[in-house]
Amino acid sequence: MASDSVKLSKNLLRMKFMQRGLDAETRKQLEEEEKRIISDEHWYLDLPELKAKENLIIEERSFVPCEDLKYGRMSFKGFNPEVEKLMVLMNGKDEAEEAEEEDLSTMQTDVTDEEMARRYESLVGSMKRKFAKKRERSAMDEEEEEDVNCNFAETNSKRAFLKPQD
Repeated sequence: MASDSVKLSKNLLRMKFMQRGLDAETRKQLEEEEKRIISDEHWYLDLPELKAKENLIIEERSFVPCEDLKYGRMSFKGFNPEVEKLMVLMNGKDEAEEAEEEDLSTMQTDVTDEEMARRYESLVGSMKRKFAKKRERSAMDEEEEEDVNCNFAETNSKRAFLKPQD
């Protein structure tokens, strides 16, 4: 009677040394319980079903549109008029698109070329002044003053050494 009332715990029965002596039914019960515990531990998200998205891939049988190639057959100076008509038809679209792109690019420029050149020139001058030595800076300042006062005569000329009279 005492042996009937005393049962080993499930954790003890799962231990490796205890499983050697278990009978087949007890092993099956333990395995089923382990599977149930594992399946209960899984998380489930209550999400709506995902809608199948449309396929947005465009299949192109030729690589010509991908590479922006020109029409292959060419004729010049009326040698083959039919081919020249096809050339105008096929390549005319590209020329019109290029013209539109040029118009857009000229409209989108914020700084003109002349203004950019002036800005670059002033930048070069300021960087030159920054890294110049003290003597070079004074020479640059004098040159700038000469440029500003180009209409006026130079009054402050460098004094020459005067030999003392005996």
